[in-house]
Amino acid sequence: MTRRFAFLIGCLLVLSACAAVDEAEPAVPVTLTTTSTTVTTTSQQSPTTTTSPGVSDGFPVDVEAENGTVTIDERPQRIVSISPTSTEVLFAIGAGNQVVAVDSLSNYPPEAPTTDLSGFTPSVEAIASYDPDLVFLSFDPDGGLIPALDALGIPSILHSGALDVDAAYVQWQQVGAATGNLEGANEVIATTRERIAGAFGSLSSDTVDRSYYWELDQTFFSVTSATFVGDLLSGTSMDNIADPADEAGVGYPQLTAEYIIGSDPDLIYLADTLCCGQTVDTVAERPGWDAMTAVQDGQVIELNDDVASRWGPRIADLVEQIADSIASLSQ
Repeated sequence: MTRRFAFLIGCLLVLSACAAVDEAEPAVPVTLTTTSTTVTTTSQQSPTTTTSPGVSDGFPVDVEAENGTVTIDERPQRIVSISPTSTEVLFAIGAGNQVVAVDSLSNYPPEAPTTDLSGFTPSVEAIASYDPDLVFLSFDPDGGLIPALDALGIPSILHSGALDVDAAYVQWQQVGAATGNLEGANEVIATTRERIAGAFGSLSSDTVDRSYYWELDQTFFSVTSATFVGDLLSGTSMDNIADPADEAGVGYPQLTAEYIIGSDPDLIYLADTLCCGQTVDTVAERPGWDAMTAVQDGQVIELNDDVASRWGPRIADLVEQIADSIASLSQ
């Protein structure tokens, strides 16, 4: 519950204004500059929607991360990741053998060297004890961790929650460039794009008449279309029942049981199975929920919380599960 509470608080602090990604649109070239070479890649949106340029495999490299320009003089050999998403990206792109320690919540892949390092209250002394030459972070709780690492001569890259799918791809590309695995990162991005496009391309056109509810926890916090999840699911063309309820525009409104029951969504996605023990059965036992279309039709979908809350390469797995659930509606 501590992890879920921290996640929800973080979500509520983010004011998202991301555009939907249309996988069918032609790619727009984006030029990525470095201290030594120029690399050209592609993005589904214009360059202005991404957080920063990427860099190439050659060292030294400069990464324009959220915490400013980070210079990495040599290919890092001792990487510490205080970010479950960065950990997944590092191993997916081929940088796993450079990782010496990851935080306590980095539970994927299984071979990741998980430690008791905290992502919520990170200690510069604990991180430094692993003698890292590069640190990846998704969070700097009081703004003091990155300056403390800088003072020790340890470069760090801050990659907080991506606002949309293209921003996630840019982060992966930066991880690849910063670790000397840019080619691997580009391959993972291309494969992920292909899988997502294939999953959405398999859906019939009647999804425009469908609706869904995405549950973050059993107190009915949800996500709107103006969030990373909403952007990821934009290819389904389904209506998100949380959108009209988000009067404050935070992207993560807390709904009520009455509102959800009244909206009667065709699909219910549970992103609180691990944290909060929610299942098909617990949803059916909620007062009034057994009369909902999704419950009666067996369209309550149990998700893996970690996959559903991270912006790493497993988003392709998530999209394929979503597409399968939508396809089952017409069977």
